[in-house]
Amino acid sequence: MTTSTPLNPALTEWNGPDGLPRFEAVNDTDFGPAFDVALADHEAEIEAIANNPDAPTFENTVVALEIAGDSLSRVSALFWNKAGAHTNDTIQSLEREIAPKMSRHYSKIGMNTALFARIDTLWENRQTLGLDLEATRVLERHWKGFVKSGAKLPKAEQERLAAINETLASLGAKFGQNVLADEKSWALILTGGDELAGLPEFLKDAMASAARDRGEEGKYAVTLSRSIIEPFLTFSERRDLREQAFRAWTARGANSGETDNRETIRETLALRAEKAKLLGYEHYAALKLDNTMAKTADAVNGLLTQVWEKAVVRAREEEADLAKLIAAEGKNHEVMPWDWRHYAEKLRSERFNFSESELKPYLQLEKIIDACFDVAQRLFGITATEKKGVAGYHPDVRVFDIRDADGKLVALFLGDYFARASKRSGAWMSAFQSQHKLLLKNGVKGEIPIIYNVCNFAKPAAGKPALLSLDDARTLFHEFGHALHGMLSNVNYPSVSGTSVSRDFVELPSQLYEHWLTVPAILKKYAVHEQTGEPMPQALLDKVLSARTFNSGFNTVEFTSSALVDMAFHTRDAVADPMAVQAEVLDKIGMPASIVMRHATPHFQHVFSGDGYSAGYYSYMWSEVLDADAFAAFEETGDAFDSAMAKRLKDNIYSIGGAIDPEDAYKAFRGKLPSPDAMLAKKGLAA
Repeated sequence: MTTSTPLNPALTEWNGPDGLPRFEAVNDTDFGPAFDVALADHEAEIEAIANNPDAPTFENTVVALEIAGDSLSRVSALFWNKAGAHTNDTIQSLEREIAPKMSRHYSKIGMNTALFARIDTLWENRQTLGLDLEATRVLERHWKGFVKSGAKLPKAEQERLAAINETLASLGAKFGQNVLADEKSWALILTGGDELAGLPEFLKDAMASAARDRGEEGKYAVTLSRSIIEPFLTFSERRDLREQAFRAWTARGANSGETDNRETIRETLALRAEKAKLLGYEHYAALKLDNTMAKTADAVNGLLTQVWEKAVVRAREEEADLAKLIAAEGKNHEVMPWDWRHYAEKLRSERFNFSESELKPYLQLEKIIDACFDVAQRLFGITATEKKGVAGYHPDVRVFDIRDADGKLVALFLGDYFARASKRSGAWMSAFQSQHKLLLKNGVKGEIPIIYNVCNFAKPAAGKPALLSLDDARTLFHEFGHALHGMLSNVNYPSVSGTSVSRDFVELPSQLYEHWLTVPAILKKYAVHEQTGEPMPQALLDKVLSARTFNSGFNTVEFTSSALVDMAFHTRDAVADPMAVQAEVLDKIGMPASIVMRHATPHFQHVFSGDGYSAGYYSYMWSEVLDADAFAAFEETGDAFDSAMAKRLKDNIYSIGGAIDPEDAYKAFRGKLPSPDAMLAKKGLAA
């Protein structure tokens, strides 16, 4: 039975150009009623599948589940995009309401006895069903999903698990909103003069723009957007201002009052531990690592420890070099965290005879976007064409057609590149619609992917190009690598489409794609000066390439410490004081006082703003082992765009989604599984 509550058709009937949502036709107040309708419709579909009088078949049960809930998927895609990339008070209020409501909904499905009985019957008889490998993987995914949702638990424990999941959903929404509130509310307003000492023009322009956005015309704002705070810490000669900004940046989520996340973290960890025990796992990490490449916490910690031991030695050497620079300036202070980026930049300038400010005019956002598209065309034969005048979900959003070598439309891509107060920090890829080939209830067979990238680059002053740091440019390539994973998907079933792979495999396509940014042929073509249009001089290009492992101890210590703390949280039964555990882990591993975690616990959104990377932050490094080895395959051919290798990469990594086991996918591409050696060499940490 479906409800007759009015629903804005723009939420579910995507009839914009090429099937794009008509974002301009959706109002924030439409979402509440739409969720009520879509949830009720999905529940009715689930009941019809569960109570089907016919014997369970793959078609009438699994395929039916795959195409059920289309309206809910569409409303959710639009809403969660808005919640992350362009939020406001109305959306945040709805988020706090909808997150637990969605959890209740999916808990009810996961504990539907009749539905699980059908899935369980199919799973027990899977050898007799004549399923191909992809269909078998889809069946397995559904069966395991039900088991992890508590389908095999007694009724009372099911109810407790549902309550836990609902509370965790609310806590995750609260955590992310608190971090955003701290980022949005803080700014260091500067008036000029000595306060701007050392700052290059591109940064002053970005800070002036940020100040204007805050009603401070003619002034300069240091904000907690990474695209401003990091270059400020790098270039500012005012150590007192660097310290002030750094302390605000690292205190996000730990400022006491309503936005303090520390109690939220404690509650989250306690509930995650209880959930794992209910489901029969030793700890939450064991639950999350089930069905990943790593498989066990010991395997994860083994890799992290191996890398940590090499990284911390290198970081101590780097710290000693920075201390010499400080002494050479006639100063006697130790290297503190707000000093590191500043003196590392001076050391890089001295050692390699170039600075970030010298490099930045050659890294125009528009050109690096073009470079992303060019690499995709060379490797995979696809082309991108901007759809001018087509509305996205914000005026800054740009829309592109993605077509194959025959001119066939294979995907839509949206790019949202600039920081704003309504957007959470960081960078990510997501999908409004995933690729599949199933026949839908409306008679349409299959759907093309609609993928978007969100970044937080500093918006330039009117008439000036947006300039990126080398890290920014890598981020752009990274997220477009994720986008390609979604856009090149070529599977039958939506549940294994695109990035629907294990957490420690999903970063392979993105991290691998970063390598092509620094392929000389790409840098020579797209790294051109913003004013003269001249390509980056060969001498500067050589310096950039030779400096790739500079500061690698610092970067690796930042990351690995965060991953080790994440694993410590999720391998314990109880964490009474998360900050004490963080301190304990950092003390045990010998964290240098001059470096902090890349993501301190109170603003560790990967781990606590939802469940995405909980007990999974390590996966960036696990995938880095894979990506270093994968790019080495191209290097061994002598051609970064070797066509045979690119075809194997597309067929076995970018297009296959979760249709086969990730280990099998990687071996089909490379012929073997990798060791950490190539990754350590890439970082300059090999013995």
